[in-house]
Amino acid sequence: MRVQLARQLLDRQIVDVEGRLVGRVDDVAFAVDDEGYPYVDGLLTGQGALGQRIGGRIGRLLVAVADRFTDDPPVPPLRVPLAAVARVDSAVRLRCRAADLPPSPVETWLRRHLIERIPGSYRASG
Repeated sequence: MRVQLARQLLDRQIVDVEGRLVGRVDDVAFAVDDEGYPYVDGLLTGQGALGQRIGGRIGRLLVAVADRFTDDPPVPPLRVPLAAVARVDSAVRLRCRAADLPPSPVETWLRRHLIERIPGSYRASG
């Protein structure tokens, strides 16, 4: 079966089992099986993944901005294992909650250094 990944996966919203937005599919991770055949291993989301996919000056700028807003650059993209994908329709729908995925390093940095300094932010849902 022939699959057009760019058309069927890239830039689709990733939605968790509760309907919360996780991000967009910015790139696709491949692996190679024992017989040497490539297969889709996971979906990547985040500025680092998008910047590497776009490439050029704009891509490098996206990666640099993401790296600036983290404590430990370079920023790895959020990797969603293919096993966590329930189905793909107008969005990529997951079998798990967004909270079950690893947190985005950029989001963690922004929460710690910016959001938590806002009075009353501890009452915000997260």
